[in-house]
Amino acid sequence: MKAVITAVAALAALGLSASACGTGGTGARDEGPALSDSVASGAGQASAATPSAPASATPVRVNAVRLVKDDPTVSAAVKRDLKPCVADEYPVDVSYGDLTGGSADDVVINVMTCGDAVGVGSYVYREAGGGYENVFRAEEPPVYAEIDRGDLVITQQVYRKGDSVAYPSGEEVITYGWAESRFTERDRIRSDYSKAAGGETPTPAAD
Repeated sequence: MKAVITAVAALAALGLSASACGTGGTGARDEGPALSDSVASGAGQASAATPSAPASATPVRVNAVRLVKDDPTVSAAVKRDLKPCVADEYPVDVSYGDLTGGSADDVVINVMTCGDAVGVGSYVYREAGGGYENVFRAEEPPVYAEIDRGDLVITQQVYRKGDSVAYPSGEEVITYGWAESRFTERDRIRSDYSKAAGGETPTPAAD
């Protein structure tokens, strides 16, 4: 009789254990998924071991065409040629980044030609008083401005007499840094291109 009672008690305990696992209530197995769902959905209190990621600010985008056309420092020639290439698509490249250490991203705008995408003007705008002020401009084509690790890099093709548009004699890469509320030149690299490699026959020098 004692053996029978012991066997019945063991079966009952086994049944209760199985029932607890199946209900999904308080077992350690169910706590993990429940906590993960709460953190993912943003409901409830996040675990102290998993800090929440900071919210990222949405960068401000500007109307680059309007900014250039309303800028009194931009040449009349650039403004006159700044027209849509197709429908309402203008030939402008716009970059955002920190060049001047301001509270908002600086704006780099390159204005190009529609046909061959030659840069005719490069400008840097800095946020000031709720608007933007022009703090740099280069209008000697072909020119192109870029942001490189916090510096302003200007690339200009160099043409000599007799050069075709497709084959310049070289290029200059000028690096500017922001100091004392203006851009100052930090580095200048000049490269000369090979005419033979470019497919053109060099013009022989006169005797």
